[in-house]
Amino acid sequence: QVQLVESGGGLVQAGGSLRLSCAASGRTFSFYHMGWFRQAPGKEREFVAAIGWSGGSTDYADSVKGRFTIARDNAKNTVYLQMNSLKPEDTAVYFCAARWGVIATSQLPDGYNSWGQGTQVTVSS
Repeated sequence: QVQLVESGGGLVQAGGSLRLSCAASGRTFSFYHMGWFRQAPGKEREFVAAIGWSGGSTDYADSVKGRFTIARDNAKNTVYLQMNSLKPEDTAVYFCAARWGVIATSQLPDGYNSWGQGTQVTVSS
């Protein structure tokens, strides 16, 4: 099993930026597709972004397209989520997740095998 640890969350004003990081244990990180999800209080966990094992393919939720960028550094076993032009509605706990043994990324939480504990992002208006 892979262990995932998120960092980089915090409090930011609307219009500001944050970069989340997710560090993975293990030597097979480059075989994993990676995703970022978020969950606001009282809401279901929702897809934010995903990146294929090589970094050559990315996918974004419509709500974050043009504002968020997912990237990975396989040499550092780390995936990033750069979040710009943040809005109060982006406030949530952000989770990274790993998916393996399949061809492509997924927008469904059930499609991921391992999850981090999450990091809180709060955007004030």
